[in-house]
Amino acid sequence: MANVKLAVIYYSATGTIHGMAERLAQAGEKAGAEVRLRQVAELAPPEAIASNAAWSQHYDRTKDEPRASADDIVWADAVLLGTPTRYGNVASQLKQYLDTLGPQWAQGLLANKAYAGFVASMTAHGGQESTLLALYQTIYHFGGLVVAPGYTDPLKFADGNPYGVSHVTGGSNDAPLAESDYAALDHLAQRIVTIAGKLKD
Repeated sequence: MANVKLAVIYYSATGTIHGMAERLAQAGEKAGAEVRLRQVAELAPPEAIASNAAWSQHYDRTKDEPRASADDIVWADAVLLGTPTRYGNVASQLKQYLDTLGPQWAQGLLANKAYAGFVASMTAHGGQESTLLALYQTIYHFGGLVVAPGYTDPLKFADGNPYGVSHVTGGSNDAPLAESDYAALDHLAQRIVTIAGKLKD
């Protein structure tokens, strides 16, 4: 199988999506991919960040980590995009990053890659599927190939999301990732690396 380049590009406010992204990066490397882990730029004003202790702490912890650029998605054969749900939609920080890729889109540099998504919300029916479907609308315009996990492994019946991988953070917004989440993330990374490898071959 051809050497696959995997970009894990995400936005995380309080750290849940960050943790999911790190697991995906690790699983991608175990699957044999060269991985770039990149968080998109924060757009929220300082007063909004300061109003939430978890947000402020996560911002301070990750402010020096490398930020996503257009080159990261052009470089990749496979792309995993992560976002918290925002009213059933993609967070503006990730959407702004995607919206800046017009020049690369116009040159066809975003097409023919494997894409999938991962999300988190506070409640079980808090817009996880609609957020992934909204995210994939952008991928269709890119000419990308959505590699949703479906129910391609029995573990997906525990995780329960055929559109991607999702986590419920709970009412206090701090429920840790469970073994079923880690299994689903590992499966998603393995699957997209495998499919991207076949596309390259």
